[in-house]
Amino acid sequence: QVHLVESGGGLVQPGGSLRLSCAASGFTFVAHPMSWYRQVPGKEREWVASISNDGDTKNYLDSVKGRFAISRDNTKNMVYLQMDSLEPEDTAVYRCSMFRGRQYWGQGPQVTVSS
Repeated sequence: QVHLVESGGGLVQPGGSLRLSCAASGFTFVAHPMSWYRQVPGKEREWVASISNDGDTKNYLDSVKGRFAISRDNTKNMVYLQMDSLEPEDTAVYRCSMFRGRQYWGQGPQVTVSS
């Protein structure tokens, strides 16, 4: 059974940083690309970043390029999202995700960027 458990959310001031972590289990982690999404109440879920199974290929939403960095550790079944220069517009629930027949989601930590 696929489990994705995120941690690392919280409240941060504009310009600050947070690092999200996602612990994966229940599937062959090294075989699957991983992604981060975010969602604000009342708005559609938004894709943020993806990383290939080997970690060599990374893609980002334009608005986070240069500020966010996705990474993974295949020895620990972990995927990370380093978020720097955070802006109020980054406030959302962030969820890691993978696809195996269907999309699987973590529960999503809240990230709030506010002064």
